[in-house]
Amino acid sequence: MNEQALSPDTDAAHAPVQEARLWRDERWTAEVIKNEDDDGWAVSMTLRGEAEPALVGPWTMGRDKKNPKPLDAPAFHTLVKTANEVLRRHEQQLHARLNKEVSVGAGSERIRVTLTIVPDEEYPYAVLKAQDEAGETLGEARVAADFKLNVDKADAWIESGYAARVR
Repeated sequence: MNEQALSPDTDAAHAPVQEARLWRDERWTAEVIKNEDDDGWAVSMTLRGEAEPALVGPWTMGRDKKNPKPLDAPAFHTLVKTANEVLRRHEQQLHARLNKEVSVGAGSERIRVTLTIVPDEEYPYAVLKAQDEAGETLGEARVAADFKLNVDKADAWIESGYAARVR
């Protein structure tokens, strides 16, 4: 028998597992847990390295109506797909919340103004940036994280010559 030593990156805590209530691959861990709110069961999907699960949902009861249905390969792959989709949607929502954009002007005079919020825990701020049609930066200013970007404010900033202080 040819045994290989486990490297620190592939230690027992991250080795693949395929048990009735616990499945793990190189990225995800699915764990069937007792639902604290009722008599049923739930399944949690946790991405490797994360403290909190990305997804927690109800899990099917087994035939005896007391114990959970065992995890299997098709169920695990469906859970991975669903958890990945949850993460993707979360990232899209976060991106949309932190990035706003308006266009001002017409034709070749169109200017794209973006607002990118930097969610620093102590001193959050945002960066206002204007670019022409070719992507050339025309102006940039640091503004408050709660700055509300709209066409009127973007137009006023452009009219001011891209003033460093924007209201």
